[in-house]
Amino acid sequence: MKMERGGFDDMQGKMYSTSSISNGGSASAHLSDSNRRIINSHNTTPYNNRVYQVWKGNNKFFLEGRLVFGPDVRSLVFTIFLIATPVLFFCIFVSQRLINQFHQIGDLIVAFPAVFTVFIIIILFLTSGRDPGIIPRNLHPPEPEDEGNSSSSMSSAWLANIRGGVAANGPPTKDVSVNGTIVKVKYCHTCMLYRPPRCSHCSICNNCVERFDHHCPWVGQCIGKRNYRFFFMFISSTTVLCLYVFSFCWVNIRKIMESYHCNLWKALLKSPVSGVLILYTFIAAWFVGGLTAFHVYLICTNQTTYENFRYRYDGKMNPYNLGLVRNIGENLFSKIPPSKNKFRANVKENSISAFPSSLSMGRVMSPELPKRSFDVEMGGKRQAVAEEELEDIQNHIDSVAGLDLERCGTEPRRTNRNHKSNWEITPDIHELAAEFRMQQGFTEREKIAGIL
Repeated sequence: MKMERGGFDDMQGKMYSTSSISNGGSASAHLSDSNRRIINSHNTTPYNNRVYQVWKGNNKFFLEGRLVFGPDVRSLVFTIFLIATPVLFFCIFVSQRLINQFHQIGDLIVAFPAVFTVFIIIILFLTSGRDPGIIPRNLHPPEPEDEGNSSSSMSSAWLANIRGGVAANGPPTKDVSVNGTIVKVKYCHTCMLYRPPRCSHCSICNNCVERFDHHCPWVGQCIGKRNYRFFFMFISSTTVLCLYVFSFCWVNIRKIMESYHCNLWKALLKSPVSGVLILYTFIAAWFVGGLTAFHVYLICTNQTTYENFRYRYDGKMNPYNLGLVRNIGENLFSKIPPSKNKFRANVKENSISAFPSSLSMGRVMSPELPKRSFDVEMGGKRQAVAEEELEDIQNHIDSVAGLDLERCGTEPRRTNRNHKSNWEITPDIHELAAEFRMQQGFTEREKIAGIL
């Protein structure tokens, strides 16, 4: 029995030696090349990377971090197509008759929608390709002294749970005064910070955005403090373009009716493109025109779309309402604050931590975990097997090896680890565990058979 336990301890020692791979050691001889590459790829610390290369959010970056888009950036192609196509058809099929009818200003009538379309596309990229107001994440939960004792409702018990690896029941809040009104702000477990007033976490981009309005799928970006005015310019300009094409298509139909002395239907048959554009721009004008009118109301009352749908300030006091003139000035004419993120900055070694954010693993980060990371304040997606997952493999192999030993009348040594895993084991872990089971299980059976 003593020799049997020694054989099992030997197997455990070999398994535990593989955990050193995530700390920079070489792979065990029992690991395949593919698994060695998987684990070693997680250990390659990108000290020479830039912030945008290890970003934790779901954003897409172009031109080496100069352009910041949302994860649904491909929708921009469809949006540009919807805007440019009707203008192109207008300039090709409708403009010739208008030029002939309006000799002096005919060229201007045709040139205006073409130039205006280019302006709208530029505004679209200014809306979509910039930081909307992302709040940088914290590397660790806030310290009690950082939050203060008077205004914060965060309890010491909750902090103990955070630092002990136990998720708190619901996000804590603290009171903040806004224009003489007390507003509760929530703690974001993903970003590990108290959200500033009017800030919200976008589930699509996975970022906390300052003065969050909404995530617009048409521009593929969150709409926040730094790009809201460009978004409003985009939808209002698109409304003007739709009404312009709609109006001059009707003018074209009217001129056809006068020239040929025919009714409306015959005029539409002579210029079917005008009829199609009238229908298309009518529907589009209702959509973007209604959206523009809604945002005019939000600007005049100093609300966001998120606040309007969630809090309904119509029935209670809006602490951000400063009056019509000041509301318009704040939303459209105030200075745009600089970005709080330096996406092109180099990753610093002393700000690197070994694991993703706490919420990505389904629980809050514990202080016992190493403080190294592949990230500055934001980091990339998990690409390999981490130390905790290797510990999961050990528990999995313990149970498998225990079953093998029990068949031979041997009881496995109980491990003193009480680690409790509550997330789904990934296919990489299954593959690694299976390889341990195949390579170590047979060796252990041979040892036991030789002893018996």
